Amino acid sequence: MIFTDDTEETLRAAVWLVNSAAPPETLRDLEDEDVFLREFTYTGRIDRDQRELSSLRELRPRLRRMLLAPRDDMVKEVNSALAASTLTPRLVRHDGADWHLHAVGDDRPLTERVLIETAMALIDVIRADEGSRISICADDECEALALDLSRNRSRRYCSTICSNRNAVAAYRARRQDA
Repeated sequence: MIFTDDTEETLRAAVWLVNSAAPPETLRDLEDEDVFLREFTYTGRIDRDQRELSSLRELRPRLRRMLLAPRDDMVKEVNSALAASTLTPRLVRHDGADWHLHAVGDDRPLTERVLIETAMALIDVIRADEGSRISICADDECEALALDLSRNRSRRYCSTICSNRNAVAAYRARRQDA
């Protein structure tokens, strides 16, 4: 494990949100938001309404900037997010997860909690100097993010679709050369 479980889960959630903007759009309606919330457990206030959905969609470019920023710029992004929120840090344990930090109150909007949890996860990324684990997919036609949490730093693609497409293309190129 590179990071703590909660940090890895938060990074996965942020990457999922960012990638939901890539074609085909996968955060179109409240059903799609429910898919996100089933995949990534957020406690506290969840409104499940159009306003919340719109806020999540509007958050995606900021998350993308934060996740892809060079280390010093990532620090600025994290500090900006933290400064704009009223922080009420506390240790919590829920849903089978061991003690971890929640930095804002459960009554705050979901979008604010997603942003601050992402900022908190990026603190671990910054401190470990592991920003290279978040990159743009290696597929030339894809702009989605790839999150590499592997020990050997081998993940280059955002999904198995992009990975398979590139593996098939490389295979065909080798056969054509032979």
